[in-house]
Amino acid sequence: MNSSPRRVAFASVKRSLLAGAAWASLCVGVAAAQGAGQEAIATAPAGHLLGDGRGADGLPPGGLYVEADTVTRQDDASTTVAEGEVEARYDSRNLRAERLSYDQAQGLVQASNVEISNPDGSVEFAREIVLDDELQAGVARGFSARLPQNVKLAAASAVRRSPEVNELNRAIYTPCEICAEDGSPRTPTWSIQADKVVQDRERQLIYYRHAVFRLFGAPVLYLPLFWHPDPQAERKSGLLPPDISLSDRRGLSYEQPYLLALSPYSDLTLSPQLNTKVEPFLNARLRKRFYSGEVDVRGGYTYARDFDADGRFGDRTSRSYILARGAFAIDEAWDWGFTAERASDDLIFDKYEIGDVFESRGPFIADDRRLISQLYARRQDERSFLTIAAFDIQGLRPGDDDAVFPTVVPLVEARWSPDLRLATGRMRFQFDAVGLERDVSPASTTANPLPGLDSRRVVGQAEWRATHTVLGGLRASPFLHVRGDVYSLSDVPLDNYGDRTETRGLATAGLDLSYPFFRRFNDKFVVLEPVAALAASPRARQIQVGIDAQGEPVYLDEDSLAFEFDQANLLQADKFPGFDLLEGGLRASIAGRASILWDDGRRASLLIGRSFRDKEINAFSERTGLRTSASDWVVAAEAQPIRGLSVFSRARLDSETFDVRRAETGANLAFARGSGFFRYLWDDLDINGNKRENLDLGGEVFLTQNWGLSAYGNRDMVQDAWVVRDLGVVYRDDCIRVEVIYRREDTVIGRLGPSEAVAVRLTLATLGEPIYAN
Repeated sequence: MNSSPRRVAFASVKRSLLAGAAWASLCVGVAAAQGAGQEAIATAPAGHLLGDGRGADGLPPGGLYVEADTVTRQDDASTTVAEGEVEARYDSRNLRAERLSYDQAQGLVQASNVEISNPDGSVEFAREIVLDDELQAGVARGFSARLPQNVKLAAASAVRRSPEVNELNRAIYTPCEICAEDGSPRTPTWSIQADKVVQDRERQLIYYRHAVFRLFGAPVLYLPLFWHPDPQAERKSGLLPPDISLSDRRGLSYEQPYLLALSPYSDLTLSPQLNTKVEPFLNARLRKRFYSGEVDVRGGYTYARDFDADGRFGDRTSRSYILARGAFAIDEAWDWGFTAERASDDLIFDKYEIGDVFESRGPFIADDRRLISQLYARRQDERSFLTIAAFDIQGLRPGDDDAVFPTVVPLVEARWSPDLRLATGRMRFQFDAVGLERDVSPASTTANPLPGLDSRRVVGQAEWRATHTVLGGLRASPFLHVRGDVYSLSDVPLDNYGDRTETRGLATAGLDLSYPFFRRFNDKFVVLEPVAALAASPRARQIQVGIDAQGEPVYLDEDSLAFEFDQANLLQADKFPGFDLLEGGLRASIAGRASILWDDGRRASLLIGRSFRDKEINAFSERTGLRTSASDWVVAAEAQPIRGLSVFSRARLDSETFDVRRAETGANLAFARGSGFFRYLWDDLDINGNKRENLDLGGEVFLTQNWGLSAYGNRDMVQDAWVVRDLGVVYRDDCIRVEVIYRREDTVIGRLGPSEAVAVRLTLATLGEPIYAN
């Protein structure tokens, strides 16, 4: 027997030092003990080797380094024992133990009071570990672990059945904190206790037998068998947090999503919605990544009668929706994609409370409560841009008629800015083409059906622009712009629904001027900037397509119907975003900007301006504020008076009376314990010729570190009714978020009447979506 009482180091080569996610396992196979003071063989993880082959910790691949107060080798029994502050390093893992022994004859490794630190940050503890030298089986008693994602495990014993299967007996699982800030024990917010927990590494699942779910220490649910994905698995099939609600329309509703991981690059989520008052509804979502892009398809289906707050009516029929998108890269410059959005019922999303519907899925965006299906291809580099697309729109608003909406095919947009200078300026070229096919006219009735106006348009443009700074800061930007249009029209009302081809051209010369003045005052800069935009061109010829009931001409306007005159287009030579309407003649836009910029980040700005022209243009509607020779006033202000608070206000005032024609104001607030927003919109005439006044506000505030209140409201001031009111109570901590939300809808959307609902939203860390808490 060889023994040394001094602190010694010895080393050897062995297969691996394993530390499971659900229990601690150790391999410290020792073939020979080295004498005291002899140099150790070292290792480091692959990919972190130094120039001589050693790792950052000085250990070469395959080596084991062990230190201990005492190392004893019994040659006759083929046993090596290390005692007293034993520390071992292998494959970037660190082990500490009071005692470590290796019986080569029996092929057993034993360690007591063990702590293992792994490269991923996880730490495992055990009172005692015993395993074979083949690393195929072993037992740990008095086991506990802290794993990635702050997961904690504890068990009376841990058994390693094979490299793929580990078991915990009389175990508890929780991702919540178990220690208070002062170090005292703390009951976890939620935990799962089970007689047996099995970790299947091959299936990447954790199974529980006789599981008890505890909330704040109290048992709330018992399941004889329960499983969820291994927290260390990147993606795995399993249940997601359910949605539970109670409403007048659907009664008690329970929706349980299940995520099915089809492959490392695709998954399918099935979300059956069970309701007590109406038939079930199945939601589904398929996501798949390809080497060049991805596809995301959402859909839903039911076979049911129609319903509202008063109950069900009508015959059973299929009701469904699809919301899909795809985007793919062809090469560094080209990409293509599509969206497919359709619904069988105008109110299907409202009735079944389907969220995230009216969001952008492609480059072309429809108005609110309208769906768009599109196919596009794009090419873009530093100096050019090209889009070729087609799309179709489905309207879900009351009174929408899909036959009135045009089908757009094709749509071509091209831009090119060559890398050359001409007379100190730069050139830009633009080409646009579009075809619109419409089934029926908006004026069509059952008694008097009228065909819809079809149009095909090609537009070519060229612009030269230069920028000079003169006279101590005066910024002058002269420009020349030429444009030519070709229109082919069919079913034109003015021509007795005949066909017509028109051409027109326009040349514009202009000058943009700005002269900023700035001065330093103590802790701030003040900037005053007068701005002017001057333009001259021949009278623009508008394209007349009909006559209204008052005998006034109706001009073609397919692409500027939602135009709003504001600070964004005040200084543009042609303010309309589309091509059908043109600005011509002599015109000038004048504005003044003032800004204050504080050193601590606060800021405030104000803009006031208006446009003038030599003649009134009747082709511009009254609601635009541009029809008369002197336009409405445009006022815009924004400020950040304190950290976390930003406010803005935009208004258009009547050119003569200064009455408010349109106003929008709002604020955003964010602070340590909450956030909120406020929006108010007032429009005397919207694009449908109706008055619009709307209030939108909401927020969330935490009264304590964990408990908070949330609220949201949308009020239609014209109807003098709340569209939606939400009031909720929120609890959150590091591992759970619970929301109980009361919602009331007052106004009628189509056939839907007022409704009340209560919803419960529960999110558990590691078992669903992430938790975000301060």
